[in-house]
Amino acid sequence: MKNLIPLSQKYFEIIALFTREPLVKLYTKELEYYTDGGGLIGFICLDLIDKDFSAGILSRDKAMQYRAITVMVDFPTIQDAREWIKKAFNEDSITMHDNQSEYFNLFEELENEEQIHPHYKLLKESDFFSSAKETIKEISYHYKDIDGNFIEQFQSLNGFDSRIFELYLFCFFREQSFSFKREYEAPDFIVNKFEDGIAIEAVTISRKVENIKNITNFYPKSSDEILSELEDNVPLMFGSALYDKAKKKYWEKEHVQGKPFIIAVADFHDTMSMTWTYNSLLEYLYGYRYDNYKHSDEGELIINPTKIEFFEKKNGTKIPAGFFLDENNKNISAVLFSSTATSSKFNRMGKQAGMGSNSSMIIRNMMIYNHEANADKPNFVRYVVNEDSNETWSEGVIIYHNPNAIHPLDPDLFDETVAQCFFNKEDHLVRSVMPLVFPYASYTENLKMRQDTSQESKSI
Repeated sequence: MKNLIPLSQKYFEIIALFTREPLVKLYTKELEYYTDGGGLIGFICLDLIDKDFSAGILSRDKAMQYRAITVMVDFPTIQDAREWIKKAFNEDSITMHDNQSEYFNLFEELENEEQIHPHYKLLKESDFFSSAKETIKEISYHYKDIDGNFIEQFQSLNGFDSRIFELYLFCFFREQSFSFKREYEAPDFIVNKFEDGIAIEAVTISRKVENIKNITNFYPKSSDEILSELEDNVPLMFGSALYDKAKKKYWEKEHVQGKPFIIAVADFHDTMSMTWTYNSLLEYLYGYRYDNYKHSDEGELIINPTKIEFFEKKNGTKIPAGFFLDENNKNISAVLFSSTATSSKFNRMGKQAGMGSNSSMIIRNMMIYNHEANADKPNFVRYVVNEDSNETWSEGVIIYHNPNAIHPLDPDLFDETVAQCFFNKEDHLVRSVMPLVFPYASYTENLKMRQDTSQESKSI
């Protein structure tokens, strides 16, 4: 006799993120989740309209995606729904989906040893990243490979970071209740919520390939080196990435016309670079620097924006600041950025869902937005990632809106977990709508206890 084995909501959220239609949350509330220990998943929902209960049984199909086998509605009590699931788990008439066929396997063996990214190798083989591996596998079963080379790129020196970022965006937009249309090769995503559609193209700032091969020997830059990089080099890297995407004019494509167009960017150009480059993007987009501030006698924070005319390349070439202020970029509705769209994000999300090995401990260090009135410094947080943690896919995303966009992006399409920035043309200040928790930077430690009680660690 099979019994009901409870599953956590966080585990179910990962395996069913793309199984359930996002807007089902408008009329049902998921309450409980169970497994039979042999491949079946049961769930119970409250009908928010009729106030009764429904239940269903899921199993994997041939693509390894969880799909409904049977669903029953109109249970008067939750106990009736539980009894139905338990009975269904033990009935021979419950037929499992065919899961013996081919599926999208990101970790399949390819003849590409010389081209494998060191971080992919860690992800595939190390217990430190087993939670990330299990999470990415579940997500990838639902990913449509438009170009036909996603698996090869995911494993490669010049493609791993980009593909991780695309998988992350896949999760972010789904968590934000968007549906996907994957019929087109470009741009990367067309998403819809109700009648609103958005086009998204992703781009990453990456290391040079010759540096990637020795990536484990690289160390974070010193404070002086970082300050030097932020003066011109980092804004120019963001500028180059955005310019390359802008000149492709995706908005002229028939399936993009009339839709807001977003460029999503992530920075992988150096060790832990995503933890210190976020201000450079804001400066490049709006053409102002916001480090000239003081407190009044009453304690009010006063910011005096400093206009940036240009950033200068090493060869002396001057690139104008203010990407959004350029008339040529009015077709770009917004730029989306995240400092946390890394393998470690998938590791933390999997860990709090109880996925992967229990042989290591994950500790997260964050520099987060300070909501205290007139604060000029962030708060610092450190915590152990476990099943009591409540990180979301959306945590860490910030959307910079273009004040001159032809097709403005509706900020109400995103919930309160997403940070959004709006430029005021009159005072040149940026008005920010910040979530309860917003990490400017996040660093994850992976600790493994040895039998001699000493520790070893890894982080990517």
